[in-house]
Amino acid sequence: MSVPCELTDVHAHLDMSHFQDDLDEVMTRARDAGVTRIICAGIDISSSRQANLLADRFPGVYAAVGIHPEEAQGATQQGVEEIAALANGSHVVAIGEIGLDFYRDYGPREQQAKVLRWQLDLAARLGLPTVIHAREADETLVPLLSAWRKDYPTACPGIIHCFNGSQESAEAYLDLGFYLSLGGYIGYPSAKAVRAVVELLPMERLVLETDSPFLPPQSYRGERNEPAYLAETASTLAHLKGLSLADVAHITTLNAARIFGFLEQGSHCSHTSQ
Repeated sequence: MSVPCELTDVHAHLDMSHFQDDLDEVMTRARDAGVTRIICAGIDISSSRQANLLADRFPGVYAAVGIHPEEAQGATQQGVEEIAALANGSHVVAIGEIGLDFYRDYGPREQQAKVLRWQLDLAARLGLPTVIHAREADETLVPLLSAWRKDYPTACPGIIHCFNGSQESAEAYLDLGFYLSLGGYIGYPSAKAVRAVVELLPMERLVLETDSPFLPPQSYRGERNEPAYLAETASTLAHLKGLSLADVAHITTLNAARIFGFLEQGSHCSHTSQ
């Protein structure tokens, strides 16, 4: 599927082994499907370094650098400073993928929160938006982000990656200035509850992602996900919102540009919470 307007995939993991044999072809298919910008998100120091290299290699690819909650147990402040050094890359647009995951409980929750706060403070220091992983952790994450926003009122909030929470949590994140990122899962038959929430969300605060190679849209279930499939998620969102596919592509791409500074070189995050 292609669209009559550019699309932006705000979250993919192009560095993973799933793409090692055909990444050039994957990138060609993405361009053919109208996906002109892709943010490759790191999950640790190594993958963040690879995200930088891919951003240097492919036009339209940008990097987010960070330590995922699954790596939090062994993370140190020295490691966060290594992330800070990687954030100097010329195509780095965010600190991420960072956050909390209480579904898999990769490590002690207190340690996850500590590592997240280190990286939130780093993002504020560098003037970069964040890419936040939030899984069954809203009750802890919202107060933590609220406290961070009070400490750094001019910081760029960023996005909540793969949002699938309640209307209450959506409103809390929106109130804190975050945008909500939606993936192929919004078209799954089992996702009725999240679709009901998405129908009520403001388009001006939504962006799209694939989370490639994970979470393929419904027609590709069981296959490797890739950025070219973002058009199907855009189509699903267009149906939910009663909009044209071109309108959804235009609005979500403009939102991504505002968050990540694509509108002006070196500019990030025009939105702040009220």
